[in-house]
Amino acid sequence: MNRTPLYDFHLRNGAKMVAFHGWEMPIHYGSQLDEHQAVRQSSGLFDVSHMTVVDISGEDAERYLQRLLANDVAKLTVTGKALYSAMLNDDGGVIDDLICYRRDKGYRLVVNSATRKRDLAWMTEQAGDANLGLQERPDLAMIAVQGPVAIQQVAQALPQYDTELAVLKPFHALESDTHFIARTGYTGEDGVEIILPLDAVEALAQELVEAGAKPCGLGARDTLRLEAGMNLYGSDMDEQVSPLSCGMAWTLDWSDQRDFIGRAALERLREAGDQPQQAGLILEGRGIMRAGQTVHFPDGQHGIITSGTFSPTLQKSIAFARIPRGQSGLCNVDVRGKALPARIVKLPFVRQGQPVVE
Repeated sequence: MNRTPLYDFHLRNGAKMVAFHGWEMPIHYGSQLDEHQAVRQSSGLFDVSHMTVVDISGEDAERYLQRLLANDVAKLTVTGKALYSAMLNDDGGVIDDLICYRRDKGYRLVVNSATRKRDLAWMTEQAGDANLGLQERPDLAMIAVQGPVAIQQVAQALPQYDTELAVLKPFHALESDTHFIARTGYTGEDGVEIILPLDAVEALAQELVEAGAKPCGLGARDTLRLEAGMNLYGSDMDEQVSPLSCGMAWTLDWSDQRDFIGRAALERLREAGDQPQQAGLILEGRGIMRAGQTVHFPDGQHGIITSGTFSPTLQKSIAFARIPRGQSGLCNVDVRGKALPARIVKLPFVRQGQPVVE
């Protein structure tokens, strides 16, 4: 089982450790609910060092990424700008979702830990004989600081960047010899993700805790991302699911004839117009919706829950569901053999701490 450089930090702070895709990771530090509320009201610190950083350089880097990714890296016109994209197979299924950053010389990708081996193999295969440098960076760690006061706390822990942090735009990053700080995240709150050398991450984590950031585990990360309407790879999408069916159509760049992998298959699916759609569900009464439960509609059609949980902010069960296109209004969810009424809503459920659904 792999351990991140923050393993001892987690134990010192009372974490309950669990196995997660080959890594020992904190699920919580005593109270998942307290950690969730800390991120919504103040700030939380997440260890995301299990994720994979890949740097891409070389003369053919842009052309390679324009073929590899369904979104167009040509949009990254300035150093530090970031782009969210799917990496697809030939059938238009999602191999992974990732963030791509423009750097002075090349690009940086951050991909999921669960798909690391498959991602790297696919990326290497697609590189062919291109003039390209493709380097995984196991020498780097990564933490996320999220919440309304996250930026101020990071500026306190890293005062050498306080001026740059104050003007750093969302989905942009600043980079020095030792730190790569991106104003991105996975919680629906303001904050940053910081990539830095392995031997420096524990000291920074401790400084952030002393500045007020609460250590948070995977449990809170999941309820936060569900409220924020953000997909989880392996639950809400995979290689059998197209971006058209998992709420990622907005990440597809069709603007020219750029021949990205999976484009031809997606064009056929788009023309057919019968792809399922992703929707949010709110349970009308008591109960918890979970992945795998069936969604039923009055006309006999059905769908499936891909992620579900109890929302601490809404105080109701919420879920993502893949349902027949065109369905709206009310449905029933099969929860442990009982048909419970639920309402279809537009995602997200919560934005910057406030409910955005009725």
